[in-house]
Formats: sequence, structure tokens, C-alpha cells
Amino acid sequence: MKIQDLQLPDYFKNKYVYPSLTPIQVKSVNAGVLDSKNLLVSAPTASGKTLVATMAIVHALPTGKAIYLVPLKALANEKYREYKRLFEGTNYSVILSTGDIDSESGYLTKYDVLILTTEKLDSLLRHHVPWLSEVKTVIVDEIHLLNDPSRGPTLEILLTLLKTLINPQIVGLSATIGNPKELAEWLGAELVQDTWRPVELKQGIHHNSKTEFY
Repeated sequence: MKIQDLQLPDYFKNKYVYPSLTPIQVKSVNAGVLDSKNLLVSAPTASGKTLVATMAIVHALPTGKAIYLVPLKALANEKYREYKRLFEGTNYSVILSTGDIDSESGYLTKYDVLILTTEKLDSLLRHHVPWLSEVKTVIVDEIHLLNDPSRGPTLEILLTLLKTLINPQIVGLSATIGNPKELAEWLGAELVQDTWRPVELKQGIHHNSKTEFY
């Protein structure tokens, strides 16, 4: 399957000129990422999960907003730069918002793609932002942090509220999920898994300047 075969706009296809989709991307398309279905995407690092999220965002934008939710500011900055480049020259705008968590942040209403930390989204929901109903897709990066003692409870509450208030498409991404089937069931999502990685992962023991693989 090739990107050119997808029902997505030209600016997306012109940006991501790959010979073919990776296995996890093909599975995600077949599972309904472009049909606004909830997905839990589990695959190794660098296997192409971010492009799955981007497909969902681009598909949602003609009819509403998209949120990319991240646990860390450093990751938020990385995603902001990536999407800023993608939407340059289009009618869509991207904003990064990680600070001032106690403010209502009314200025966010004019943006289409919002890169937010978990804490920022929590603050926005508590301030009852009027544009929440316009959100069609929510990407949850590092969704395995639901099991994290410090961040997990907040993320769980956020996802519960989103499903209750607006029921958007939710796409969860992770390379390490201990209980993927249970999590997918809780999300009401299709579980999409694959083990392909661009570089083979080898395990071994390095001792006395020698490495023995097994």
C-alpha cells in the first residue's frame, strides 16, 4: 500500500514521499484510522506510528480540530516543529501550549491542531473551553503511561471525560504496552499491533571487548 493510494490531501502526500507504508501503517489504515475509528497502535520505536497519528489528524481537519496529547514538553516541542512544517502553506494552523496551566487560554480557539501536555488539557477541561465540541480526533502519545503512578490517573480521567463529553476519535500510540487487549477494550478501540522495525534489534552480552549475540 502506498501513500498516494490514500484518500488524503495533496499537501500530505507531497510531504511524505515514501515508496510504501510500513506494516503498522497498513494495518492501521485497514483497521479504520481514516474512518474515524478508535485505534490502539502498538509497535516498536521508529516503525511509523507517528504517521498513523498524522493520517488521523489530516483526515479530521476539514470538519474540526485535532489534539496531539503528549506527556513531556520536550516531546511537545518536537511534534510542534513537525506539524508546523507539514501545514505550512495550508489553511490550517498549529499551536503548542504547555504552560500557564491555570489560564483559560481562549486564544487557542483559532487553531486547528493543538499540541498539548496532559496537564494543559486537564486545565482546559476544568475551564470548560467552548471549542471542545469542535475536536474530532485526539492522539495520545505514550499511552502506556496510564500505568504511571504520577501521570496515569490524570490521563485516565482526561480520556474518560473526552469520551463522555465529545466522544472523539482516539488514537493511542505506544511501543510498550503490558496489557494491550485490556487497554483497547477500555478505550473502545481496535488493537493494531506489529513487530516490524526498520533496523533489526539484536540482543547480546558485551564483555572484555567482545560481544556475543544470542
